[in-house]
Amino acid sequence: MSVLVVIPARFASTRYPGKPLVALKGADGSQKTLIERSWLAAKAAGGVDRVVVATDDTRIRDVAQGFGAEVVMTSSDCRNGTERCAEALAALGDNYDIVVNLQGDAPLTPAWFVEELVAGLRAAPQFDVATPVLRTHGAALNGFLEDRRAGRVGGTTAVFAADKRALYFSKEVIPYRGKTYGDDDETPVFHHVGVYAYRPAALARYVAAQPSILEELEGLEQLRFLDIGAPVLCVEVEARGRAFWELNNPEDVPRIETMLFQMGVN
Repeated sequence: MSVLVVIPARFASTRYPGKPLVALKGADGSQKTLIERSWLAAKAAGGVDRVVVATDDTRIRDVAQGFGAEVVMTSSDCRNGTERCAEALAALGDNYDIVVNLQGDAPLTPAWFVEELVAGLRAAPQFDVATPVLRTHGAALNGFLEDRRAGRVGGTTAVFAADKRALYFSKEVIPYRGKTYGDDDETPVFHHVGVYAYRPAALARYVAAQPSILEELEGLEQLRFLDIGAPVLCVEVEARGRAFWELNNPEDVPRIETMLFQMGVN
């Protein structure tokens, strides 16, 4: 199965305008933009045939081409990354079996997340979409709760059935927990990692549908798949000692830079 990775990136983010071009300092003090670090994360994954950046902004295009990325220009009408992936696929030609959406705000995505996601979708033909989930320990969960108390989105959580079929995703911390957890305790909360693998037919169904009420309320594009009845596979992945955090707010920059330093990523 041929695999295309698309990194959707837009300048006009509501929460953090210009986010793809924010500079992040690595372990050696050198700075790379968020979009370059996300591109490097995509390029590190095995079994990928092609990686492209999809954007509607010439500033992002110029920076991405400057560090060697292939860029596909998409329209400003795309409402989210999934729609941008569908438009990029149409521009490139529908010649891929699996399309991976590695969102441009996830520069710490380990290569094995992408590899295991693709493997999961290949092995489960009954699913249209796959996305990784990571069981949280107390430290991460408590960070999510602290962010919510401060009015910030610290991460998206997921709940799923016994067969790993997604039941819901939320920016609130779900499911309900009747206890508190120490930093090293394993918890029942799963962090949804912002990566998706789609079959092209699922992308076509997605863009043909209107945004769902839940999608608009939560601001989570994947909820449209649940609304139209497209089965979403949650692939549980292991951190293997790697820290993971998405860049959602300006406050996340020092967190990510600290993680880059700890991992020795330049």
